[in-house]
Amino acid sequence: MEKRITIVGAGISGLLACKYAMEKGFNPILQTPISYYRFSDFAWASSVTETFPNHNQVMEYLKSYALHFNILPQIRFSSRVISIDYFTPRSEDFPSWDLSGGTGEPFSPTGKWNITVKVTRHPLVVYKVDFVILCIGKYSDLPNIPDFPINRGPDIFDGTVIHSMDYAAMGGDLASEFIKEKRVTVVGLQKSAVDVAAEVATRNGVGHPCTLLFRRVHWLVPEHFNTVSFQNLNRFSELMVPRPSEGIFLWLLAFLLSPLFWMFTKLVEIYLKWTYPLKKYNMVREHPFLKQIVSCMSMVIPANFCDRVREGSLILKKAQSFSFCRNGLVLDGEAAVLETDIVIFATGYKSDEKLSNIFTSTFFKNCITGSSAPFYRECIHPRIPQLAILGYSESSSVLYTMEVKSMWLAHFLAGNFKLPPVKEMEDDVMKWEKCIEQYAGDGYKRSCISVLLQIHVNDQLCRDMGCNPRRKRWFLPEMFAAYGPTDYANLTWPG
Repeated sequence: MEKRITIVGAGISGLLACKYAMEKGFNPILQTPISYYRFSDFAWASSVTETFPNHNQVMEYLKSYALHFNILPQIRFSSRVISIDYFTPRSEDFPSWDLSGGTGEPFSPTGKWNITVKVTRHPLVVYKVDFVILCIGKYSDLPNIPDFPINRGPDIFDGTVIHSMDYAAMGGDLASEFIKEKRVTVVGLQKSAVDVAAEVATRNGVGHPCTLLFRRVHWLVPEHFNTVSFQNLNRFSELMVPRPSEGIFLWLLAFLLSPLFWMFTKLVEIYLKWTYPLKKYNMVREHPFLKQIVSCMSMVIPANFCDRVREGSLILKKAQSFSFCRNGLVLDGEAAVLETDIVIFATGYKSDEKLSNIFTSTFFKNCITGSSAPFYRECIHPRIPQLAILGYSESSSVLYTMEVKSMWLAHFLAGNFKLPPVKEMEDDVMKWEKCIEQYAGDGYKRSCISVLLQIHVNDQLCRDMGCNPRRKRWFLPEMFAAYGPTDYANLTWPG
């Protein structure tokens, strides 16, 4: 009998999951340099010559990909998944992949998922499917806005308070009119914060400077440096990093090479300190550059960011805490009020809460929010059967890494390999957690475990699929040439 697969979400991960599932015969419902931000078997248009394409070019590329591989007919637009609920005739207090019969196979003869969907201007519809692939993303829908004491929050502010998500949804002309000749304060210092602040500063100029308010300083990385970093993603660089479940030889080799790794990160710090006047703008970093990379907090600044700071259209201001008043913000340790008309929170999203909310089962909700352990192969939760999560894990190039995981998942659904027992999967993810925590410290996130070992992770996926993990033609390129998307083309067929 034909198995039904539902893919929730039609972003990058959803498109990839759909494309590779279709190749295996299933019928699903549904700032990175250009050389790395691409699909393995679909090149950018020759008209795109920029190293860093803009958002319109990226959208056109994704649309062309969906059209080329005939993915659009599989997508049900204007539909929103309200909830998913797992059902099996067996009475189980602690469900897991063992419910599939303990065989490690993707499907169960009895277990099904009920997918409740709201279609625009139609009643709720419930689909019964054999496997669910969640591709709902991390950076949308559920903004993370700090809590404030009573009478010290946005409710007493006479101005406007929004999240960066709302600002991005306005589009160019509407956003420009919204901030025109207004005093704008952007809260945060991650990617969306510096992008929004630089854009506001460029549009309003020195006459109405934008304030970027932050609590913790992060290393600011220029675009050209990011290009160099990608060119160093090779096997030799990964030999400097201890990896979980490896023998004494590789551990000893990593130990001997670790001074090179440490020296490289320190040289990066020296270069960035020399490039930017850190002390002048109170931007002296509080943590090593390596910790920021391992914690997926690396931030590429817009090309005009430093120019806006120097000319005075962008003001950097550090404060441990703040509260609202009628005409602006009261900063910790400052007597004067920061007068402002608009506050834009660029403070991230509640990604774990968003993911857990889609489950009806309290047990499955707790599986997501009650543990810091990563997912097996970064997409399988050992305790949630017949389900995969794509697009949750972070990396230096999401498109590239998600494609390999989508290939892996397609092989699994096609029955080309089986999952190990639940206990073995849980032991594996705990080893990864322990390995990465030694670098990330309190910055550890389970969604960010493979930044330093992306080739090693892809090797594991290749071996599971029965494919050769060595993707280069001979030894020297294999060790020292950069790995990228095109190295993993045609992994949908073993060999």
